[in-house]
Amino acid sequence: MTNQNQDIISYFEKLDRGFFMDTHKEFAYLDEAIPIGHEQTISQPSLVLEMTLAIDLQPHSKVLEIGTGSGFQTALLAAFSNSVYTIERIEELHQRAKERLKEAGFVNIHFKLDDGSTGWKEHAPYDRIMVTAAAAQMPKELIDQLAFGGKMVIPVGTPFLQELLLIEKNEEGGINTEVLTEVRFVPLKGKYE
Repeated sequence: MTNQNQDIISYFEKLDRGFFMDTHKEFAYLDEAIPIGHEQTISQPSLVLEMTLAIDLQPHSKVLEIGTGSGFQTALLAAFSNSVYTIERIEELHQRAKERLKEAGFVNIHFKLDDGSTGWKEHAPYDRIMVTAAAAQMPKELIDQLAFGGKMVIPVGTPFLQELLLIEKNEEGGINTEVLTEVRFVPLKGKYE
């Protein structure tokens, strides 16, 4: 295990999941997805950690996150990368996550209220892309916005079951896909529902 991974695990173990929840705080310690309103969830902690380790964050990484949600995953990304561009389509979740993450002292996060299914082209390319909602098919725009040598973690499949994919784009623009596990995420709204 790399030092970076050990640091991420240590940080993750100290990160208060309850801080990112307005309701159901008494269940924050459970390793399962918990509703946060608007038919959205805060993902189970073990999966958040697995996805974060899989994406291989580096101190110089510029990260795109699709689905800010509670901001729990965003905090983990921002603590171990140079900058995070995060998109949330539900205004109340967008505002609350922004308030929480600023309160937590993060200054390297850029927020956008949008559906996120086609990324955030103005700031591309991204070294890492984290998608926390399930696409019915691979969004071409996100592949296009991934830098050469970049990595993306994304759930792809039906509304009831998806494969969590690790996508790597090589220096020539070729794509390698690895299935990490089977998951069940809320659907990605927009172009790739």
